[in-house]
Amino acid sequence: MGPIRGYKKRKKTDKRTEENASGSASGSTEKEAPLDWFDEFSKRINGLQSPSKNLNKFEHIFRMSRKTFNYICSLVKEDMAAKSREFTFLNGKVLTLHDLVAVALRRLGSGDSLVTVADFFGVNHSTVSQVTWRFVEAMEERGLHHLKWPSNESEMTEIKSKFEKIRGLPNCCGVIDTTHIMMLLSSSDPASNVWLDHEKNHSMVLQAIVDPDMRFRDIVTGWPGKLEDWVVFQSSNFHKLCEREERLNGKKLQLSEGTEIREYIIGDSGFPLLPYLIVPYEGKELSEPKVEFNKRHSATQIVAQKALARLKEMWRIIQGVMWRPDKHRLPRIILVCCLLHNIIIDMEDEAQDDIPSSHEHDLDYQQQKCESVDIKGVCLRDKLSLYLSGRLPP
Repeated sequence: MGPIRGYKKRKKTDKRTEENASGSASGSTEKEAPLDWFDEFSKRINGLQSPSKNLNKFEHIFRMSRKTFNYICSLVKEDMAAKSREFTFLNGKVLTLHDLVAVALRRLGSGDSLVTVADFFGVNHSTVSQVTWRFVEAMEERGLHHLKWPSNESEMTEIKSKFEKIRGLPNCCGVIDTTHIMMLLSSSDPASNVWLDHEKNHSMVLQAIVDPDMRFRDIVTGWPGKLEDWVVFQSSNFHKLCEREERLNGKKLQLSEGTEIREYIIGDSGFPLLPYLIVPYEGKELSEPKVEFNKRHSATQIVAQKALARLKEMWRIIQGVMWRPDKHRLPRIILVCCLLHNIIIDMEDEAQDDIPSSHEHDLDYQQQKCESVDIKGVCLRDKLSLYLSGRLPP
């Protein structure tokens, strides 16, 4: 899957793609992993101790609860079990469904090499590779309902309410941000320069729109990291839907007599100022209302920064520098990491509480600047600024 523009199931071509997907983990989990499965599993990794008294060994290894693990097993059971008997441990024993999911989650979550993960489980490194890819395909097929734009007014109303509680931004529907997935490419690769970004790293960009619970509501990935944020955004299906007034087209909010505002998202100065995308004011000598607006905007923007930092911290396969990844498969791996991120939120998994909270996801990357300004965006931002400073006429 390349730049993700309208996601197609099990897309295996070089064509650029785009993901809109999320939701809630509704319904009960499939039959739970038998206790003796983890008992046997624990014996193989007996030397690994949990560093926290608050985490049992299972949560330390997978950084999720058994409840979430079992739910993920239930999602992929049909696809993973289809040819599971072809995968065995080095001792010849066939991997169960729970073994298969454990291998894939460990590979995605630890970011360790195929050989390291293989040694950890007692399997061949090619088994780790094949199992992980089968898991990625199964999650694409079965987990997309966990990443979607809000489908009804009540859901969007709740999102707006939560955003307003952060720092007062009314009628806000999301926060947009981007991050770079870095790659180490072969110098002999004739296409390597295509992926060389402005910070001299080879990278692939991930653009995400996030709700107040740090859940991904829309993503775009697959584009080279050299592209500016505004270029990626304007190529996205989300932008096209907004331009056709098919997204962010819900209820307008009346701020005062004769003054109303539409739905919008916010982003940093790397994005254009549009009628539905609000960025901070630029300049050194800003008026008090504009300074106050920027403070509130920045405090709300942190939600997306924390979500992307948490994504990389939890799914470390995309955190560091990936060694010669398949650039056609990588967007699909990024998508599945985003799906898993959302599932953990949807399952209200308390095991996540032990992961440090940070908003640093693109260290050493400078803030981009976009000069594109739409007059309707200027008008909306000014209305918000006056409203938040209490200077909007009643």
